[in-house]
Order: sequence, then C-alpha cells, then structure tokens
Amino acid sequence: MRKRLVYAGMVLMWIVLPTFTAILASLSTDIVHGFCIPWGVNSSHGAEKARVASVFVVTYLLPLMMMIFCYSRIVYALTHKVINHVLIKC
Repeated sequence: MRKRLVYAGMVLMWIVLPTFTAILASLSTDIVHGFCIPWGVNSSHGAEKARVASVFVVTYLLPLMMMIFCYSRIVYALTHKVINHVLIKC
C-alpha cells in the first residue's frame, strides 16, 4: 500500500501537474500582432481568475501540502522509533 501511494505521488508531481500547467499555458497563449503573448489571452475576466487560481493551487499549494504531509510522517516515524528504542533500553 505504501509503495503504491509513493508511486502515485511521484506520478502526480512529475507527470500530471506539469502536463496540467503546460495545457493551461498553451490554452492562454496566442500570437497578437506578430508577438507571442504567453499566459496573456483569456476569453473573460472570470476565466483569467480561474486560471490563475488553479495554477496557484497546482504549482504552490499542492506541492507544499504534499511536502508537509511527507515530512510530518518522517518526523512521526523517527520520534516513535527513538522513543521506543529508549524505552526498550531502560
């Protein structure tokens, strides 16, 4: 179960999220008067707000939450191993 969760997290972080960001970038990029305008062409103000919010969540909040979760599990495992090791020796 843990290996599957780790592999799923790796696939999410390294394949799904960059693909999602690339798709959003390609949808909002266009050539205007001979110049490429990346991330600048939107059909409406609401579409722009939704794109910016989704990019913020995908590129900042989701990786941050995953790191917090993983590091808290590491700290939890290490502290319980140390506590159990100290209690066994006493």
